[in-house]
Amino acid sequence: MQALVLKDYKRLALDEVPDPLFGTGEVRIRVRACGICGSDVHGYDGSTGRRRPPVIMGHEAAGEIAEVGLEVSGFAVGDRVTFDSTISCGRCGYCRMGRMNLCDNRRVLGVSCGEYRQDGAFAEFVTVPASILYRLPDTVSFKHAAMVEAISVAVHAVGRVPQPLGKSAVVIGAGMIGLLLIQAARAAGFGCIIAVDVDADRLAIAQTLGADEGILAGKDDAVAAIRERTGGRGGEVAFEVVGSADTVTAAVQSAAKGGTVVLVGNLSPQIPLPLQTVVTREITLLGSCASNGEYPLCLDLLASGTIRIDPLISAVAPLAEGPAWFDRLYAREKGLMKVILVP
Repeated sequence: MQALVLKDYKRLALDEVPDPLFGTGEVRIRVRACGICGSDVHGYDGSTGRRRPPVIMGHEAAGEIAEVGLEVSGFAVGDRVTFDSTISCGRCGYCRMGRMNLCDNRRVLGVSCGEYRQDGAFAEFVTVPASILYRLPDTVSFKHAAMVEAISVAVHAVGRVPQPLGKSAVVIGAGMIGLLLIQAARAAGFGCIIAVDVDADRLAIAQTLGADEGILAGKDDAVAAIRERTGGRGGEVAFEVVGSADTVTAAVQSAAKGGTVVLVGNLSPQIPLPLQTVVTREITLLGSCASNGEYPLCLDLLASGTIRIDPLISAVAPLAEGPAWFDRLYAREKGLMKVILVP
């Protein structure tokens, strides 16, 4: 089969590689669409340490079942499916508690981090356990289904907040996950939603997708503007969807007393924390990791049009054009968001 292989940092090539093996409890999927995730772009230069060459990246994908292994039930050749990006063991304490995203033995498709190597879906075929498969609704295309993994990250983050109905929310970072999170928050019943970003064009998109207001960070004092728009209190919930020191500090400072900050972005391994603000304002910090069983809900939200993704898809291109698109994404080309590759 053909696959887009990270041969070395910043060097991708379309190679002929063996079809992936599949065994008991697994299926081989003919990939029909696979999105380029921000984590793939960050791994492209080796900065995350989680994409060590050679590896086939890609975990936001959908396709058709090509072959079915022994002891697989409920799925057949030809079924249109998507799949979770995380492979959990099903045996550890966290899996037994139903917290598969925290599995002690979790593996992520398209990741090679030293502890394990798990080739991904920038290829004609990929093998996954049947336990992480989800059948697609008839109305959801492969292109749209390749976005379900990203949607699930947003939906999981929103689900970390108890009793969201009517609460005011600040979303710091209007990139791909931030724009999906705004829609998920609106669907969950949040009240006023304020988006914050350094890009005016993304803020404009945020307001078409459900944000009540947009604050241009850098031009405006974002924290002051948030307080002004919330009667001096701050947001009852602040979602941080970047993962840098400045944006985490802004999220903490923009939260109301007794409020909650949900940390979704994880770009920086370590950051300083405004400890006194957290303590004296009694702010709750919640981490949000990947997703945990939200795929059926996400597929429903997608099929019903509650979450819209067409405004976020910048291009659909052949797998052979992958290296050029990675270069453009890595260069942070203005206006470029989600690129979906088609084997």
